[in-house]
Amino acid sequence: MTAPTPRYRRALAIPAGMTLATALAFLPNVAASAAETTPAATADGPMLSYVVNVRPGHGVSAHVQRAIAEAGGSVVIAYDRIGVIVAHSARPGFAAEIRRVRGVDSAGATRNAPLPAQSTTDVGTPKALGAEEVAAAGAKATAGQDPLEPLQWDLPAMKADKAHEKTLGSPDVTVAVIDTGVDDTHPDIAPNFDRAASASCVSGKPDTTDGAWRPRGSESPHGTHVAGEIAGAKNGVGITGVAPGVKVAGIKVGNPDGYFYTEAVVCGFMWAAEHHVDVTNNSYYTDPWYFNCTGDPDQKALVDAVTRASRYAEGKGTVNVAAAGNENYDLASDSITDPASPNDGTPSDRVIDPHTCYDIPTQLPGVVTVAATGAKGLKSSYSNYGLGVIDIAAPGGDSTTYQKPEPPATSGQILGPLPGGKWGYMSGTSMATPHVAGVAALIKSTHPHAPAALVKALLYAEADATPCTKPYDINGDGKVDAVCEGGRNYNGFYGFGTADALAAVTK
Repeated sequence: MTAPTPRYRRALAIPAGMTLATALAFLPNVAASAAETTPAATADGPMLSYVVNVRPGHGVSAHVQRAIAEAGGSVVIAYDRIGVIVAHSARPGFAAEIRRVRGVDSAGATRNAPLPAQSTTDVGTPKALGAEEVAAAGAKATAGQDPLEPLQWDLPAMKADKAHEKTLGSPDVTVAVIDTGVDDTHPDIAPNFDRAASASCVSGKPDTTDGAWRPRGSESPHGTHVAGEIAGAKNGVGITGVAPGVKVAGIKVGNPDGYFYTEAVVCGFMWAAEHHVDVTNNSYYTDPWYFNCTGDPDQKALVDAVTRASRYAEGKGTVNVAAAGNENYDLASDSITDPASPNDGTPSDRVIDPHTCYDIPTQLPGVVTVAATGAKGLKSSYSNYGLGVIDIAAPGGDSTTYQKPEPPATSGQILGPLPGGKWGYMSGTSMATPHVAGVAALIKSTHPHAPAALVKALLYAEADATPCTKPYDINGDGKVDAVCEGGRNYNGFYGFGTADALAAVTK
């Protein structure tokens, strides 16, 4: 397996014979005097962003406000309900100084790159389907199918096509795509888009300017693809989502360089919570650390902040679903070599303990962790795994060299919308996660008063039990590529099993 690509969890293409290993409301209630505190000290370093975690529910005390200013910082926003403050400072010792302040639980820099980001990276766009491909697929569509649905092997793999015969899901249910932005003008997304629940959180505080949630210019199509997989409308155009009758919102947290920093992720969860979102889809890891080690004071602060935000959202009724990652790591092992962190600085090979170093939000309490499967129902060659870590599996795609779909589908990847009214293929646990988010939305549609804990319990109970693949030699070279532990009903490759959309609307 190759080293992980930073940022969100996606792959644009899988060359034949190769494995995939790419990654990818608030009630601020802060006093005006705290919102823009003027630094009192001379700064002599790059301007960075920090989270400062204090006791929840009491606002920013005058004592902490003063300490932040005296340490050379300014408050950007404070999320009082969870006790997370976002601050900026150019003083190199800011975090260490603030950690000594009475009432501060933890504090740390969210990044290595200075504010604002120094460049805009063109992350690339998957090749869009040509007119001939669209026409050929449409000619194979049967009655009741959208034109590109014959290419979507992933829908029958989880019985979503059968579920749609019973219900498309409720428009009273909203799934928020916390991602790189969503093109709500796309014909597969526009009919189901929830503008009121959409915003940009890139700066760490909400921007509700019209269209702020959209990707701009060369920014990644990742969020748009994910949104279509969840709730692509069944409207005679393009593809069909897993839950084509529910609403989908865009919460943009990926900056122009594709980084998902802690302040943006916290903002995303808080926005979702305060706007009564039923499900969030999180197909990314929080930059710049693939794993955040609680023994490091800066990284501990990031874990604390995102944990508080995700748990707050769940407490408000939101089911948080996250991608397991694309490096074929055993997340339940005793050690992992992380070669990519920090991905906005100078990465190095560091050996981490997965029991004290966490991929966030993927490994946080209460979050549904999703592994990917290919067209043959086996763990995708790239998908992370681990007994006690993976909760459920769903189609995320794989190379046709390893798992080839049945005709008329031709690609082992997942087809979805791209900005500008186009469609294309992507693969990764990023694509598996929206399949599970869609099933969770169908469960919520069937059981509208179910709290988050019950929706998760039903998601697991209704999954199709999938036994371990033993031996797992996905490339057929005679060597075991990953070891699955556990039994038929719960194991490290598939968790409680493969998500089942039909069971979600019938049980």
